[in-house]
Amino acid sequence: MEVKNNKYSTNNTTTFNPRPHSFVALMDMYESNYIRLRLFCGDIRQLPDESISSIDDGVSVQIKVLERSSHTTLILMNYLFEDEERRPDLKVQIYHDSRQADVVSRNCRITGQDTRLWESELDSMLVCRWRLNRFLHKWLGYLDYQGHSFKD
Repeated sequence: MEVKNNKYSTNNTTTFNPRPHSFVALMDMYESNYIRLRLFCGDIRQLPDESISSIDDGVSVQIKVLERSSHTTLILMNYLFEDEERRPDLKVQIYHDSRQADVVSRNCRITGQDTRLWESELDSMLVCRWRLNRFLHKWLGYLDYQGHSFKD
């Protein structure tokens, strides 16, 4: 069965190709990121406080649950490099009721300070959110391709 919607390929994996910088496409990306996280983690509400996915000949990935509520979960995602450096340090807010996932902040590589989306002088909030969530979207696809998973 061929699906004509450009959000999904024929094998039901997400192949999302939105137009950059539109609010509607950003909302679609939030939904796509939620779907990818659910495929990657299973039931996000049931994630342990800390999980590590390891693959042969690859860098391990860590997910830490920072906050939980009945409608949201805040996670921190990182690679675990051998030198104990953790990157990209993405905080992702997951909205269970609307089925969306949004990168809410990341850690600055140079200073180690938390970089908030609304403090950027050069980019609007929309462009900054677009870039961070597009990164999450691509990274989740790459992790899936490598064989990472947090499902039991």
